[in-house]
Amino acid sequence: MAGTRIYLDFNATAPLRESARRAVISALDLANPSSVHAEGRAARQVVENARREVAALVNGQPSHVVFTSGATEAASMLLTPDWTMGRAPLKFSHLYVSAADHPCILSGGRFEQKMTKIAVQPNGRMDIDALKNALAAHDASEGLPLVATYVANNETGVIQPIEEIAAVARQAGGTTVFDAVQAAGRIPLDISAGSADFFIISSHKIGGPKGVGAVIGASDLMMPRALIKGGGQEKGHRAGTEDVAAIAGFGAAAREATTAMNDMHQVHEKRTRIEAAIRSLVPDTMIYGEQSPRLPNTVFFSLPGIKAETAQIAFDLAGIALSAGSACSSGKVGPSHVLQAMGYGGEGGALRVSIGPQTTDDEIEAFAAALAKIATRRKSAIAAA
Repeated sequence: MAGTRIYLDFNATAPLRESARRAVISALDLANPSSVHAEGRAARQVVENARREVAALVNGQPSHVVFTSGATEAASMLLTPDWTMGRAPLKFSHLYVSAADHPCILSGGRFEQKMTKIAVQPNGRMDIDALKNALAAHDASEGLPLVATYVANNETGVIQPIEEIAAVARQAGGTTVFDAVQAAGRIPLDISAGSADFFIISSHKIGGPKGVGAVIGASDLMMPRALIKGGGQEKGHRAGTEDVAAIAGFGAAAREATTAMNDMHQVHEKRTRIEAAIRSLVPDTMIYGEQSPRLPNTVFFSLPGIKAETAQIAFDLAGIALSAGSACSSGKVGPSHVLQAMGYGGEGGALRVSIGPQTTDDEIEAFAAALAKIATRRKSAIAAA
């Protein structure tokens, strides 16, 4: 992200916003926010201010926000059979997820083997009929169904019909958990509209510091039993002294990301230019999920005849950072499980370009120039074969 290099990997982590950097630094010396003295109350005020900003990102209530160490912990916290409704115990007996979900959802949390993967269509969206059938077969005598999936896929950017999924789950007596990590700050989210029971948010995807995330509920009456137990922090939902500095940065990033959503139409225009360049240089390319609603910043595409890892290295040598799939699966050699779930072989992998409002026209031109060189080498290799 520094020097002359070009960063086109916002879905892996967005560049740290300057406002978040300042907030982190200013909060580093603050006291323990659980302390009752003046210094502790000052730290508590910083945490609560950030809680309001994070809640506003999805039009939620600050009292319904629980800070965690990130989205993976948030998923592990929510994906559990053991919940409470007020003081009464509540049991979920089975978890239903999308076959194209992020690994933190696909792991199943604390459900162990009591999980069903719901197929996705070739367009990357959940097969609603398959979900209905699975929930119709659910044995309610054992407990309630829990449905968890992404709002927007981290690889393709495909946006799920979360209102429809929530309605289907609700009709079956179930509860929904939506991974909004990639969607927050890029598309409007409104938890008060009944589109979700819980959202999962991650700070570093919106330009905040790494190592902090949040669970945001539509209410705080129904909650999972704590994953991390100890003190009474976060109303007893997540023990451990809050990372005040990281939370302060998260709040600053959330505030700025909420405002920056007004610029997403410009990001969409940049994505359109990137896709036009890809199609012009490699006419037989495949852009995955392009027939579905997608995040305005994401392009997931393959270059027939070129392995994604090979192309990624070529871009890196040209000074351009982008991904061959999810950064959470970096180092893994093999086809994308997202593409496999969509019905594509994906053996050669795919490249993900993900941008932000900071992405410039010059950077897009540099990407196109680097791709042109890769395309030329591809033609030469095909001709020599």
